[in-house]
Amino acid sequence: MDAILQTKELTISFGGHIAVDSVSVHIPMKKFTSIIGPNGAGKTTFFNLLSGQLSPTKGSIIYKDKDITKHSATERTRLGIGRSFQITNVFPNLTVLENVRLAVQSQAKVRYNMIAHYRHFKSLEQKAYQLLEKVFLQDKADSKAINLAHGEKRKLEIAMLLALETEILLLDEPTAGMSLEEVPAIIDVIKHIKQHEDRTIVLIEHKMDMIMDLSDEVLVLFHGELLAKGTPEEIVKNEMVQSAYLGGMYDEEEQFT
Repeated sequence: MDAILQTKELTISFGGHIAVDSVSVHIPMKKFTSIIGPNGAGKTTFFNLLSGQLSPTKGSIIYKDKDITKHSATERTRLGIGRSFQITNVFPNLTVLENVRLAVQSQAKVRYNMIAHYRHFKSLEQKAYQLLEKVFLQDKADSKAINLAHGEKRKLEIAMLLALETEILLLDEPTAGMSLEEVPAIIDVIKHIKQHEDRTIVLIEHKMDMIMDLSDEVLVLFHGELLAKGTPEEIVKNEMVQSAYLGGMYDEEEQFT
């Protein structure tokens, strides 16, 4: 299967600590790949390398056969790699629709014009509203982002990623900080994107039921190294993975069931 994103011997160290250690992976195009591992396994650091927030000590990152190791985070977003964070990143004092419209406007390379009212760009607003429908947030279009519940802000952030027409969505613990009542709604959004948006999705998540339900492939990191990869069913049965999780280095949500 064709890989849209690859890492080759990807490594980063901070002082004497190697946070990601010679990780080589192939992320298949238009599939759902999850990354799991005990706390401190290097998952978020690995994501920071993929998205350009960090530069590797050694190794390389290949996107669609192009070496992007030295590309900035902004350059990678323009190429088609979008990343969400554990902490939501939206414009709090703009409406939900305005947040998404700005992302659509940026992708369309329409510059801000102090004379022309934004409603002159009707097609951009229509596209923004359609994206809100895809994340089930259209009823909040006129609400200010600051007034959204935490789970709704995560939906908004995903809509903004979709607006940038990113081919790869890097989702870093999208359910982090949510109440139990909010989690199913965000899972429904991610499932809808998987089924209808024809994108490559890479997810970091602790909830194993979510991993089992959504993933085509699972990568397991342990002490910064790639411990295992396979289907969710294969990973659950993998004795090395069970040992890593059951060795006392996981939180209460990471147990296999």
